[in-house]
Amino acid sequence: MQLSDLQNLKIAVIGAGYGGAAAAKALSLLGARVDVYEQASRIREVGAGIGLRPATMNRFREWGVFDAIAEVTSPSDYFEILTATGDPIMKEAWPAAGEQTHTHLIHRGDFIDALMGVLPEGMVHLGHKLETIEDRGDSVALTFANGAAAEADLVVGADGIRSVVRHQLFSQKAPVFAGEHAYRTVISVDDAHGMVVDDNLRMYIGRGTKIYLLPLRHRGQVSFDITALHPDGTWAREVTKEDLLRTVEGFDERLVNITRDLDMDTVNIRAVYDIDPVGTWHSDSVVLVGDAAHSMLHHQGQGANSAIEDGGALADALREAGSVKEALALYQATRKPVTDELQRISRQGWTEDEIDEVFPGQRPATAGQE
Repeated sequence: MQLSDLQNLKIAVIGAGYGGAAAAKALSLLGARVDVYEQASRIREVGAGIGLRPATMNRFREWGVFDAIAEVTSPSDYFEILTATGDPIMKEAWPAAGEQTHTHLIHRGDFIDALMGVLPEGMVHLGHKLETIEDRGDSVALTFANGAAAEADLVVGADGIRSVVRHQLFSQKAPVFAGEHAYRTVISVDDAHGMVVDDNLRMYIGRGTKIYLLPLRHRGQVSFDITALHPDGTWAREVTKEDLLRTVEGFDERLVNITRDLDMDTVNIRAVYDIDPVGTWHSDSVVLVGDAAHSMLHHQGQGANSAIEDGGALADALREAGSVKEALALYQATRKPVTDELQRISRQGWTEDEIDEVFPGQRPATAGQE
């Protein structure tokens, strides 16, 4: 699209999570007017740590925000998978993207704070829970639970796994329970019983349970994540420390001790869900990004990375195509095959006997699309 057309474009982004914030940054750099509508009254990301892949960090460099993100991360060289008792199974360097080779480990809260910090003042509107979306073809009307209303030339649905935009316009299929629970917290490195000695991510697996240790050296902390089989699909249920200790029976005694020492008030407990692939992500003036489009299980650590890549690809498509309609089709054609495959791969639960590679389908041939 011509620069003048982009500058006249009024864009509404629904949701200020990873995908929404990244899309807002990328789209604002085109010169478009961007407003972000977030249902929460304040931005607060709970949970633990994630890894920002090399291709994602390249996007941040392209947008001029690399340093703002990198300064609250720990650069990691590799990901190692071990048995429950610590015997090595496989270790691989992170898939590189050009000269960028490190994956940067970051706390979710620090990540959202850094992204929010690089958005122009006044762009994000808190306390705006989307109620209805009316697609008029060449424009979109929005109403919010607080009584506010807005119109836009383009709406970006970045409102997560339970997306209102997706449900009202594209798919009413419910999220799919994975038969697992995730228990996530952050502890001091001093409470890691000597298990964290560098900046590399390690996963211990056994009996359907996976324990992740993700160092956050810049914070002096460690992200501790237990993912375990569980039949209860309640989104957030009560879990006791005794429940967790039963889950980690048979693991390295140091992992058991970390679990025993946890303050349960700090543990984020969630049933694990994703969605089936959505057939179409866009109309002529509405498009989905991130979890709203392709929520995936966390086994490959690609949810946040995919959302950020979506924002970059959407901005690229608007720059390259002749119209918004053409751009949205180009965006879907570029991203959907990648995320369909990542959704499929992420549904493959790891067991000790099933690991053929650490990063299935993500080696250099596809590194630019991570």
